[in-house]
Amino acid sequence: MNTTTLDLNAPGYLGRRSWFDWLFAALVVAGGGIAFQRYGGAMDGYEKAILAGVMPLAVWIGWFWRPLRALMLASSLAALLAIALYSRSADAFGADLSQAEHVFLLKYFLSSQSAILWMSVLIFMSTIFYWLGYVGRGSGGTAERLGSRLAWAAVGMALVGTLVRWFESHQIGPDIGHIPVSNLYEVFVLFCWLTTTFYLYYEDQYRTRALGAFVMLVVSAAVGFLLWYTLERGAHEIQPLVPALQSWWMKLHVPANFIGYGTFALAAMVAFAYLIKQQAGETRWYKLAPLWALGVVLCFEPMVFRQTAEGSGSYWAVYFGISALVVAGILFGRQRIAARLPAAEVLDDVMYKSIAVGFAFFTIATILGALWAAEAWGGYWSWDPKETWALIVWLNYAAWLHMRLMKGLRGTVAAWWALVGLVVTTFAFLGVNMFLSGLHSYGEL
Repeated sequence: MNTTTLDLNAPGYLGRRSWFDWLFAALVVAGGGIAFQRYGGAMDGYEKAILAGVMPLAVWIGWFWRPLRALMLASSLAALLAIALYSRSADAFGADLSQAEHVFLLKYFLSSQSAILWMSVLIFMSTIFYWLGYVGRGSGGTAERLGSRLAWAAVGMALVGTLVRWFESHQIGPDIGHIPVSNLYEVFVLFCWLTTTFYLYYEDQYRTRALGAFVMLVVSAAVGFLLWYTLERGAHEIQPLVPALQSWWMKLHVPANFIGYGTFALAAMVAFAYLIKQQAGETRWYKLAPLWALGVVLCFEPMVFRQTAEGSGSYWAVYFGISALVVAGILFGRQRIAARLPAAEVLDDVMYKSIAVGFAFFTIATILGALWAAEAWGGYWSWDPKETWALIVWLNYAAWLHMRLMKGLRGTVAAWWALVGLVVTTFAFLGVNMFLSGLHSYGEL
């Protein structure tokens, strides 16, 4: 008979904190206090409440998953260094942004655009090394470990770029400054580092790096779009907010939304890995549907986006070629890949937990969006195309979770459903902007 012994002398939650935990908490509180003192005059009551709430949340997150402490401290110090370098030469708004072209560290590393370009390079490199883990002999651990470290570095540079871009926007003009989550360029950066961070959490919790090759594929695809969008539209330029976005609701709605998008994308790529593992020994071409589906999606994407602007055909031709090579490589190496993937039960669990987290945050984002709409347009719901497709996404994952919890949905059907969910989510995110118009048309491509 099993018995459970309760140790009454065991230290409580706060008692288990190390000195570094308390130092981290003190630094977070000090940073929040400095932000209040320096920028409080430019904040309204809602923004002050958000900042006050973010401080204990940041401390709790750092305590919950300790690797985030070093990440947050390092990215904050790098952002502060960038601000100090900008502020060496003041202009009418307190800092001279032209220093980004003259100061070595700003020009090549710490200005927002430089940091985000480094994020892009590091994500591509991370993806390559994760895949080299499958190609190499033995366990492939060295390549995968390097891929993981590059992914951490990419998240760090993304955070630096985001923080510095926030500062830069306030230096351009008093009515231009805003949190960088207001257009496709900025939210793609948000998507990249959020998705990567959630993956790194599951990598740490399940003690496996084998899924990095799959998850970083979707992040690399997002980076590919981000680079095209930057080159084609000059999207990296900081622009004033349109009136509809000049609301403190944006600071809550958009991040919550993209936690949902990121974890849904993560779940879909884990589902893809699950299907590869299930069909590794299959030789009949028509039974390899997951691979052909990936090939169609990856190779069809360039055909869609090349129609949105003149002169971008060569970029998407390269994208098409790389996509075709990736699909062919997975097709021919599927048995070797499947052998190194975690057990099907682990894949299924990661898929479920990712969708559960994403659904919770997407639900919160949808509620916040309705409140924002009531303030901006006078009604909670207007059946705008973006709202309609957000509801379709919500219903899709609500049904998935219902079938999982009530009917024990598992295995191949659950994996296919998660993959289809990514298609639906992608259309809600990008397709609506491309093909439909409505109240959210300020986000069009």
